[in-house]
Amino acid sequence: MSFGTRHTLSDTASETRGIGAARRWIQSEMDKCAALSSGRMTVTMDQHTRPAGGRLLHPVSVVNVVATLKGITVPEQVLVVSGHYDSRARDVMDANGDAPGADDDASGSAAVIAMACAFAPMAWPATLVFMNVAGEEQGLFGAEHWAKLASEKKRNIIGMVTNDTIGTPLGDQGQRNDMQVRLFVDGFSPLLKQYLEAQRASTSTDATKDLQEMRRALELIARSGGIDDTPTNQLGRYLKETAERYLPGFEVRLINRPDRFLRGGDHLPFLERGFAAVRFTEPFEDFSHQHQDVRVANGVRIGDLPEFVDYDYVARVAQANAAGLASLALAPAPPETVGIEIHELTNDTRLVWKAPKSELVAAYRIQWRESGSPVWQYGKEVGNSNAFTLKGVSKDNFVFGVAAVNATGQASLPVFPQPIR
Repeated sequence: MSFGTRHTLSDTASETRGIGAARRWIQSEMDKCAALSSGRMTVTMDQHTRPAGGRLLHPVSVVNVVATLKGITVPEQVLVVSGHYDSRARDVMDANGDAPGADDDASGSAAVIAMACAFAPMAWPATLVFMNVAGEEQGLFGAEHWAKLASEKKRNIIGMVTNDTIGTPLGDQGQRNDMQVRLFVDGFSPLLKQYLEAQRASTSTDATKDLQEMRRALELIARSGGIDDTPTNQLGRYLKETAERYLPGFEVRLINRPDRFLRGGDHLPFLERGFAAVRFTEPFEDFSHQHQDVRVANGVRIGDLPEFVDYDYVARVAQANAAGLASLALAPAPPETVGIEIHELTNDTRLVWKAPKSELVAAYRIQWRESGSPVWQYGKEVGNSNAFTLKGVSKDNFVFGVAAVNATGQASLPVFPQPIR
C-alpha cells in the first residue's frame, strides 16, 4: 500500500507512486524467489495494451508479473495461482486518489509471492505459475489476456486458483472465524453460459454442429448426475481435502457458485475457457474496508488499510493454497476416459478407465459419496488395474470418481465416470 494507489490507469513512471512502481517492486521480489530455484524459475512481464472503453478512459498497458517454475518430468502439466496487484478507491475511475488495497488484493498478491519463494528451491514434476495480475478492477483484463493465450496455445492447465481478498477473518457485523476460508467452486454454470452464448451466435452450419455437441455434453452431465462433478468441482474438493489434512482445525468452506453476487475474480476468464478454476476469499468481508476512499466517518476509520489485515490469517490461507498445489504438482495425471458400466441391472458398480499417457501410476483410487454430500466419503485403492467392481455398492445410490496414485501416495484429481452401455 506504500505506493499510494495501484489503479490500472495510475502513474507508471514514478519510482514511488502508482502501478508502475508497484509492479517493478513485485518483479524484484519475484526475482529474489527465482534466485533460489537453480535456474528453474523465470520471471516475465506479460504485457498487452487495452483500448479505451468501459472503465478505461484511454488505452493502457496492462502488465502481469509472472514467475514460472518449470516442472522437471511433466512440465506440460501446469498449475496456476494468482492474486491481483491493482487497486481502486470508491470511484472505480479515480486513478489519482489513495487506494491502499491492503486486503483487496495486496493480501492475495503477497500470498502468491510467498508461495513462489517457498516452492522455488524445490524441483517439482509439474510446472507451477505464480501470477500477480493487473486490470482486475477495470475488467479482469490481466487474467483475461493470460487465459486467452493459454487457451490458444492449448496449455494443459490442470488447475487455476486465485486469491482475492484473503486478508481478514473479521466481518462487518463483528463475526470472526480465524479457521475458515471460502472457496468458490462452480464448473457447470460456465458450461451452460458458453452454450447459451453459442446458441445466440449460431448462424453457420459449423456453429450449429458445435452447438449440438455442446448440448449433448450438457445433457450427458445432467443425466449422469455430474453437475457437481466437473473438473472445477473436483479441484475444489481436492483443495479442501489437502488443506484440512495439513492444517488441522482449518476449514475450507465450499461455495457452489462461480463467485459472490455483484463481484467477479480472475478465475472467471479461465473458467470461461474450460479450465478448472476456483477462488479463495475470506469468510465474511467488511465492505467499509473494500473499494473505499480513506477517511473517518462518524468516528470510524474507513478504507482498505494494513491495520485491518490479519497477517497470521493471510499466512494460513497461503498454507491452504500451498498444500493443494504441492500435492497436485507431485501427483500423476488423472486417468483417461473413465466409465461406469450400465449394461445390466445390478447392485454392484463396475468402473473402467485408461491409464494416463507417459505417467508412472502405482495404483488407482476409487472414491464415492452420497449424492447429497459435497465431499468424498468413501475410498478404496484398487491396485494398478484398469477396471474394478465395487460389490454391494449400487451405482444408482452414489457418485463416483477415479484418481491415479503414484508410488509416494500422491493422488491426481478424481475423474467423474461417464455411462458405458
